[in-house]
Amino acid sequence: MFLPALAQFLIFRYAPMGGLIIAFKNYNFADGVFGSPWVGFDNFRILFSQPQMLNILRNTFWLSFLQIVVGFPFPILLAIFLNEARRMWFKKLVQTLVYLPHFLHWVTVGGIIALIFAQEKGVLNYFITGWTGEAYPFLYKEHSWMAIFVGSGIWKEAGWSAIIYLAALAAVNPALYEAASMDGAGKLRQIWSITLPSIMPTIAIMFVLSVGHFMEVGFDQIYVLKNSAVSGIADVISTWNFRVGINGGQFSLATAMGFFESIVALVLVFSANLLAKRAGNGLW
Repeated sequence: MFLPALAQFLIFRYAPMGGLIIAFKNYNFADGVFGSPWVGFDNFRILFSQPQMLNILRNTFWLSFLQIVVGFPFPILLAIFLNEARRMWFKKLVQTLVYLPHFLHWVTVGGIIALIFAQEKGVLNYFITGWTGEAYPFLYKEHSWMAIFVGSGIWKEAGWSAIIYLAALAAVNPALYEAASMDGAGKLRQIWSITLPSIMPTIAIMFVLSVGHFMEVGFDQIYVLKNSAVSGIADVISTWNFRVGINGGQFSLATAMGFFESIVALVLVFSANLLAKRAGNGLW
């Protein structure tokens, strides 16, 4: 049963790593991956000498930081909320509603966001115009765009991520809550002293995995939501790679950027695991 998963990783995860050699070559289709001339670290020097690169790296780090700091706690809180719900019909209804957005493509989500926040025909601006007489450009202001970016990510994925925490909560011994209740502990104290410590290993694992995706800042979400007015904050590594590597045909530069992104992600994963290990919940 493990063989299909192993084959998937070997074919689509490990085998493509051989293509990283393009980062050290002046790649062209005629000579191929191994026949293209070797240029050493020239692609990296060109990459980091570009004036916009500092802004792209800053945007990537900042948006990823917001996603983790703001978005990471939401699945935990949602799982605890669902675990504490006593009405089964209510619990199932909420679970269904919060899981559904995960199955929507970002193109669909982008359409929903435009329907709500568009300046001219957005539902929200319909009421704002009625109250103030002037529409607010939510999607064209950097601060409001960042809030929509983070909020849409939470809305789409929080319910799906909460499944893992719900599974961890199911393993908590109910006798612990009964004993705490007999000692006079309220719900908040039980959550703080029993629930959170019991699922802390799962939280640590999910945190390390989240940090591993720190440099990615999902391309689909950015590409659907970005516009020229917010390009100063919305231009990240993934969009730069698409623009330069796919559209521009500069595959060596795009591979060099991907190589750099992977190295930073590796360092961050080891750092996050070190922090988790010091708290007694490291992965290795």
